[in-house]
Amino acid sequence: MTTFQRARSEEQREIRRRAILDTAAAMLDEMSVSALSLNELSRRVGLAKSNVLRYFESREAVLLELLDRDWREWTAALPEQLAASLTPDAPPTQRGQQFAAVLAHSLAQRRVLCDLLSAQAGVLEHNVSVDVAARYKRAALDNVAALAALARRHLPELGGHADQLCAQAIMVCGAVWTHARPSTAMLAAYAADPSLAALRMDFTTTLEEILTTLIIGTLARADQ
Repeated sequence: MTTFQRARSEEQREIRRRAILDTAAAMLDEMSVSALSLNELSRRVGLAKSNVLRYFESREAVLLELLDRDWREWTAALPEQLAASLTPDAPPTQRGQQFAAVLAHSLAQRRVLCDLLSAQAGVLEHNVSVDVAARYKRAALDNVAALAALARRHLPELGGHADQLCAQAIMVCGAVWTHARPSTAMLAAYAADPSLAALRMDFTTTLEEILTTLIIGTLARADQ
């Protein structure tokens, strides 16, 4: 636990904010989004809860900023992966399948990002002010636009449909992540009656299949 003196300059306040975010990120390496509490975050960062709230208005505000940070880091790593995995002169549908595979496999390596995306609409966008909500939504729009730019680079056939496709891809990621991580009770039910697991999802496989369907369908729409 780190103990801080009172932050008096803007630089010190920024250091404090970064420390709170880094501590929250470290906690998410060992627990789920739902398990992270403001009390425990305050204890680990070495600040009273009231002092943490001077920098972030709520637990959700902290997590929204982490979501934006992780999302930008993921997008920044994609160009190299896409360049190594896509065949430039392949037909659009083949490039679409390759694009979907890169997204699915790269997201599978980012558990915290997927956990945050799965909680975004139902949890993280609640218990925040209008200002925080608007700031996060602007960041999310920028992140979708950055992903769409990559999609158009490798799949120019998407044209103006790329932004909507990428927004849907992010939404699908959060949904699949939730369904691919069954509760302890559900796992016990599967063990007792394996037939109940007929529709159980593997995250990477399911996400890749859904993204491939979305991309190929969008390509067909763009070609009309």
